[in-house]
Amino acid sequence: MSTILGVFMPRRLVITKPGSPSVLDVIEFDMPSPKDGEVCIEVHYAGINFADTLMRLGLYQPRPPFPFTPGYEVSGIIHSLGKGVKNFQVGQRVVAAMPTGGQASHVTASVNRVIPLPDEMSLEKAASIPVTYITAHHILHHLGNLKPTDSVLIHGGAGGVGTAALQLCQWAGVSKVWATASGHKAHVIKKYGGVPIDRHNEDFVDLIKQATNGRGVDHILDPISGENLKRSLKVLAMGGKVYTFGMSAAAPTSKRSLLKAYFAWRKTPKLDPLKMMSRNQGIFGVHMGTWNDEEVIAEQLYRIMEGIKTGKLDPVIDSIFDIEDAAKAHQHIHDAKNIGKVLLKFK
Repeated sequence: MSTILGVFMPRRLVITKPGSPSVLDVIEFDMPSPKDGEVCIEVHYAGINFADTLMRLGLYQPRPPFPFTPGYEVSGIIHSLGKGVKNFQVGQRVVAAMPTGGQASHVTASVNRVIPLPDEMSLEKAASIPVTYITAHHILHHLGNLKPTDSVLIHGGAGGVGTAALQLCQWAGVSKVWATASGHKAHVIKKYGGVPIDRHNEDFVDLIKQATNGRGVDHILDPISGENLKRSLKVLAMGGKVYTFGMSAAAPTSKRSLLKAYFAWRKTPKLDPLKMMSRNQGIFGVHMGTWNDEEVIAEQLYRIMEGIKTGKLDPVIDSIFDIEDAAKAHQHIHDAKNIGKVLLKFK
């Protein structure tokens, strides 16, 4: 990291072109200036999500043109204030949900996307909240109107969104929850009240049908898509809802393969609205990065913060990588080694 007259230059992660983790680079840039109604945040931690790895592979939309800086969530302290900002102050600890560009040492954000942190909350845990918990909360509550009597199937139950969804189900008093994951991650799912399904050695369709006497479940969270989404529809109950929020099936490894992505896309079911109508079922595509109702985002962030302050929610942090090791962080996620959230550290 270089300095100008003793001042450290801001740095940001850049995806230079589509490809393996080797295409990631860290570059210096000029200090950003907040516009009216914005703050500039000195970032201490930024979250990484599977969507970032798919964008790096060129398999995720929407995304900025290459080269660009990814990142939807940050925590840190306020560096400077834009005009008209009255409810924040320089040096204040905050968390922010970013539309993109969050994996940088300094970012600007609309005050509508920024929330002050209570003293008892660490910056690490704060950075684990915006994408995973807002996605899970948006699915289960804003879209799903989750009730204690509902049943839920969570694919990728040991990941960031998965562990957040398990905790939200517990908080809502939902007892019928199943979650798929690698067998060695079963303890995490059990910890948060779910029934683990080994995604490598067990058939979730058979298990769900047996457990529900053929009825199926009311809510299915699917970040995998492809064949997995097609099979998920087989266990969707009458009046049930499926939420698709990713396509990890298109990136089984860290290397870019348009052929594998194409086959995953080909296996994704072509939905028939009339057939779904007969069973009163629904399917939602969820992408919080494109959701533009900032009031809804803020409401959900405050609700999530309430859950954390009362001990109902507890972000699961798998690992923290220095920004210079971002390629290792991406590979860690590709290898499905993480349980919970992976963070990048700037301080």
